Amino acid sequence: MGAYESNLDDILAEDMHHWYNKFMKESPSGLITLFELKTMLEMQGMTEEASSYVDQVFFTFDMDGDGYIDFVEYIAAVSLMLKGAINQKLKWYFKLFDQDGNGKIDQDEMGTIFKAIQDITRCYDPPTDEIVTLIYEKVDVNKEGELTLEEFIEGARDHPDIMEMLTKMMDLTNVLEIIVNGQKKRVKPAA
Repeated sequence: MGAYESNLDDILAEDMHHWYNKFMKESPSGLITLFELKTMLEMQGMTEEASSYVDQVFFTFDMDGDGYIDFVEYIAAVSLMLKGAINQKLKWYFKLFDQDGNGKIDQDEMGTIFKAIQDITRCYDPPTDEIVTLIYEKVDVNKEGELTLEEFIEGARDHPDIMEMLTKMMDLTNVLEIIVNGQKKRVKPAA
């Protein structure tokens, strides 16, 4: 998605008024809809999985469930992703994976999210199946094929390799930068 004039750490260091102005420039209504988020992320032509992932990210950021991401929700999401404690991030990851909201994540739910992330980032190494299999082999101690929040957090904390993989895969910095800075116009190659 390219380099930006400032990274998110610089943005967090800026005063709130300046940050609010950036947010309002991208979304003058003060609210971001799911459609606007997909437009910012240039979702045209993305796979169904990628679109579903953005839906899930949106609904996870939309903490009050009103169908919009407002500035307060946005600030909370950015703070969590950049400065949140490990347990907070793991709870957020779990909520993102738990697509049906039943309090457990199965291999299909996790695989769908990882596949969508790979479709958005266009980075397919390691393959989704390998990631999910590795996580469930190490973390699903009961071998039920589902992870509760407690199992997920304990498993990630007990296995640094899984924590590192989750952190890398779930890095939403590029999405947050696009929301704050706006999508930079891509230069079309000369014909």
